[in-house]
Amino acid sequence: MLYRPVFHFMRLITLALAVLLLLIQYPLWLGKGGWLRVADLEQQVDAAHQKNDTLKSRNAKLDSEVRDLKDGTGAVEERARFELSMIKQNEIYVQILRKGQDMPGEGVTPAPPPPPEKPAKR
Repeated sequence: MLYRPVFHFMRLITLALAVLLLLIQYPLWLGKGGWLRVADLEQQVDAAHQKNDTLKSRNAKLDSEVRDLKDGTGAVEERARFELSMIKQNEIYVQILRKGQDMPGEGVTPAPPPPPEKPAKR
């Protein structure tokens, strides 16, 4: 008869330890500093690092462009060429258009007339 109450008591202790183990595991997995939360925060940190890297490269490019504009005329000349379609004296501007693409500024500046023909000598 002693066997049965001891067995029952051991079963209760085992069950109580299992419940305690589950209670201890809850904060580890689902709590404020649990594994799932840590993994989510690590993913957010990685995304922030990637965004910072792209912003740093953009800022470096803008900083370089600002220094070029302050120090040299090369950047100013490049902007004038590409944004305003300006050319230097004695340069020829050639623009290749794709099919169906309208000519920019068509009709704004007329083409110069051809030089007059010289009369043939007899």
